[in-house]
Amino acid sequence: MHLFQENLPRDLDAALSQLAILDLGPYLRGEKGALKRLAAEIKFACETIGFFYISNHGIPDALIDNAFAQSRRFHALPLAEKKKLPLDKHNVGYLAMNASVQKHSTVHKATKPNQNESFFITHDRGPDHPDVIAGIPLRGGNYWPEDLPGFREGVMSYFQALNNLGQRLVPAFSVALGMPADYLDDDFADENNAKLRLLHYPPTQVEDNDFGTGPHTDNSFMTILARDKTPGLAIRLPSGEWLAPPLIPGTFLLNIGNMIRRMSNDRFLSTPHGVIVDEDTDRYSMAYFHSPNVKRAINVAPSCVDAEHPEKYPPTLYADLIREFYNANYFHQEGHGKAEIRNRYD
Repeated sequence: MHLFQENLPRDLDAALSQLAILDLGPYLRGEKGALKRLAAEIKFACETIGFFYISNHGIPDALIDNAFAQSRRFHALPLAEKKKLPLDKHNVGYLAMNASVQKHSTVHKATKPNQNESFFITHDRGPDHPDVIAGIPLRGGNYWPEDLPGFREGVMSYFQALNNLGQRLVPAFSVALGMPADYLDDDFADENNAKLRLLHYPPTQVEDNDFGTGPHTDNSFMTILARDKTPGLAIRLPSGEWLAPPLIPGTFLLNIGNMIRRMSNDRFLSTPHGVIVDEDTDRYSMAYFHSPNVKRAINVAPSCVDAEHPEKYPPTLYADLIREFYNANYFHQEGHGKAEIRNRYD
């Protein structure tokens, strides 16, 4: 019996009740008092489980459906074509099956590579972008298949819509941290760090310590996840039990990552999660990671520090934290260390 099956919640209804559905409609419409209400709901969700659904988010179903269609088109390409776009040092491009492992995870000792393939997309910076010209680490552009018309337009439309939504949510997270609404504005300015990961999971071949994606916590600020109907995701509840969150039409599943946990001085939970596809159909998901600009330092919010809760983390350049994560999890990143980043940013 596998890890997820060994630790099923005893009371499923009670476990599911922990996953709140936050209605973004009033906040996105700018209704009076909506920011304060949403921030309070986010704070509670982040302190108790770190996962919640968002509804009335403003992203059209047609845009989501088309992005899924484009993802399936890409992953249906011959492997030789996908390998022409290999994942680079900026972590943009194609990651083949069994080419990543969750070594950075503090909740699971990974001994097997992840059974998924992915295509990573970021801001569509052209060759004339100043950061591309300068070769700034983690600020590269995208790679595109040659003979897949409509793919670039479809996925970039989705990426931009999610990036806009993430930026709209940053003030609510600032207030949830106990700070003014504009506290995090500069951290996310000048092209925040954002990645869209188009994931494809075949049915997981479970023998020993096998996963589609091993249990881990995200290294982002927040992750906005879209899933198809094939189940596979499981999240670890504070009780230690694992829960498969149901697919709720019209919602995204949002979880917070290690960066806001760090900012909150560990008051907010960056919750472990992983994937096993135990059905006969392939699974597709789209994980959008929204985080600060890599050139900014990650600081603990002053509101989260007091005499009983001293500051646990020194200010640290986000690029350094990303590189540490990438070096641990992605084979292609081995050898790209902090020195390269420091030489560019200092």
